[in-house]
Amino acid sequence: MIKKLLMSLAATTMVASPLLATQAQAAPHREVTRVVKHGPHGRASYKQKTVYKQQSVRKNDNRRWAKGQRFDRRDARNYRVVNNYRDYRLNAPPRGYQWVRSGNDAVLIAITSGIIGAIIGNVIR
Repeated sequence: MIKKLLMSLAATTMVASPLLATQAQAAPHREVTRVVKHGPHGRASYKQKTVYKQQSVRKNDNRRWAKGQRFDRRDARNYRVVNNYRDYRLNAPPRGYQWVRSGNDAVLIAITSGIIGAIIGNVIR
């Protein structure tokens, strides 16, 4: 009887521990701000504000692109399709390619596969 109780307790602990660990990892970041306002006659009023922020999943904000990599617009900073490539002194893209903006860089990507064909750095200001 005691052996069965201990075995069931151990099994429950093994099942419950990963669930508790994921909740701890997903906990949002908590920031407490205290605002002090001084009124007339030297009186001060205090306000305390708690802000919960979800931590960002994005790890690499300054991504370096390379020819042959797959371009993912979620990793690009300030992503935009560049339709006026002549204003930036870029050549016309070949059929099936387009110029896109990632930060200050112009990246030539294949439309269907997303493979990078060329990178020109610091073209766009």
